[in-house]
Amino acid sequence: VQLQASGGGLVQPGGSLRLSCAASGRIFSSAVMAWFRQAPGKEREFVALTRWSRSSTMYADSVKDRFTISRDTAKNTVYLQMNSLKPEDTAVYYCARGIQYSQQRAEYPTWGQGTLVTVSS
Repeated sequence: VQLQASGGGLVQPGGSLRLSCAASGRIFSSAVMAWFRQAPGKEREFVALTRWSRSSTMYADSVKDRFTISRDTAKNTVYLQMNSLKPEDTAVYYCARGIQYSQQRAEYPTWGQGTLVTVSS
């Protein structure tokens, strides 16, 4: 399975963006799909995850109530709807696939190439 992230760009504080992560190949029902992000000079951090087989989600405290992760199994795509964006949300956003319901980066063996989100006025 290969992952292709898209949808990043420049947005003003308070604005919204929707990221997409399209997967090529079959995603098994046991999979967990996640979004991570990496800001300049910082380590990659967990943002959100969802089980592929059902809508069971988890969020980092920093994005809870602002971001929503969802998946469309017919399109083999995972989304990250980001609302009320803040300058501190500026980062490269990566999608990843694993099988553990985990916030740990090491549990995800498959990664997309990343898409840059810049929140600035």
